[in-house]
Amino acid sequence: MSKKTKWLIGGAAVIVIAGAAYASFGQHSKTSSKTVTIGIMSGSKQDQAIWNTVKKTAKDKYGITIKFKEFTDYSQPNKALAAGDIDLNAFQHYAFLKASNKATGNKIVSIGDTVISPIRLYSKTYTKVSQFKSGDTIAVPNDPSNESRSLYVLKSAGLIDLKNGLTTATVKDITKNPKNLKIKELAADQTARTLSDIQGAVINGTYADSAKLDYKKAIFVEPINKNSHQWVNIIAANSRDKDNKTYKQVVKAYQTDAVKKAINKQYDGVELPAWDKDFSK
Repeated sequence: MSKKTKWLIGGAAVIVIAGAAYASFGQHSKTSSKTVTIGIMSGSKQDQAIWNTVKKTAKDKYGITIKFKEFTDYSQPNKALAAGDIDLNAFQHYAFLKASNKATGNKIVSIGDTVISPIRLYSKTYTKVSQFKSGDTIAVPNDPSNESRSLYVLKSAGLIDLKNGLTTATVKDITKNPKNLKIKELAADQTARTLSDIQGAVINGTYADSAKLDYKKAIFVEPINKNSHQWVNIIAANSRDKDNKTYKQVVKAYQTDAVKKAINKQYDGVELPAWDKDFSK
């Protein structure tokens, strides 16, 4: 074999090896540089600890860098997602998303469940639901979403009954009220403040926390069932991205035992991992 032929073969081999190395490096760089921006509400230290766990898994297992854009107004994350300013958001439950899409015409969908924050019935008068007396007053939030949710809590507690087949319940839909309870509709942020003046109140976790109520002393907790599934928080994407592999990996990074442990550690039952709960009952 001539020296020229050997040189050509050797040169070709170097080019092939170099090309393979470049391809390998290029693929690695592409995998390592995947970045996903998630819109969230300005959160607590507990939320930050949970998301830090998600970030670590996403980076270590899938090569995804998660970045966050924080919002203070609940109307903004879906607008930002629809506009393409963020890739995903994680701040809302199914009921909120449904109402938002209806109002805006956006096509945003859930790509994975995160947590559920059960609302609770509190009382400074009683320690058991069975102790309520005829004519007692129970406060519920007056916005349509939370009022309906609260009424279903009272139904689950055995205090009232509601019409069947409802999407959203109001006090007008109460069909049975054996103890003639007075259902007082108030702004959600007022429910905890009136607790000393009435016999009970269904209070959202945010306002219960602000009022420094001990959630372990609630006399009834929203159950996990078909009706409560609509209150599960989600990771959401534009419908065109529902099958995006990288975004699905973000969901997988969230739905892990490590994140479950972080949720339980940080919230101790105030929030619950929702992705493995049975809502069929």
